Amino acid sequence: MRISAPMRIEVLALAAALLLGCTPVVNTRGYLPDPIGEASIKVGTDTKTTIQQRLGDPSTQATFNGDAWYYISSVEKQIAFFDARTETRSVLAIHFDKDGKVMGINHYAFETRQTPARGRELGFLQQLFNATPGVPIGTGQGQGQPGQGPPGGGYP
Repeated sequence: MRISAPMRIEVLALAAALLLGCTPVVNTRGYLPDPIGEASIKVGTDTKTTIQQRLGDPSTQATFNGDAWYYISSVEKQIAFFDARTETRSVLAIHFDKDGKVMGINHYAFETRQTPARGRELGFLQQLFNATPGVPIGTGQGQGQPGQGPPGGGYP
């Protein structure tokens, strides 16, 4: 059985559309890093005005413990209909002295890994079927464990 030329074109177009639907969409949010502008900053010489001219307005400013400007950026990646995942997140912090001159520059990168919590995590159904009003989940109430209070809910 031979497939006609128009049918082949339709199948190829459908396959191409499916592949394009899986192409990741990358979004850069916040401050767009400017390595040349950042490298030209001189500690003790540059002021808030010169920093603002080179890098633009900061994402946020310090409210406590000194005067600092923070330029925050993040890169997110989304594939098809899945939730977007943050690939990188970084902060450029510029600290100023009382005269408004640059006192220091720091780069921070956020780590997105999570520390595992030791112990047992209950699923939704386990929480639903184990829940008794007034009794915290997983306390072992009514099982004769010491230090758990009286059986039957432990209301005062």
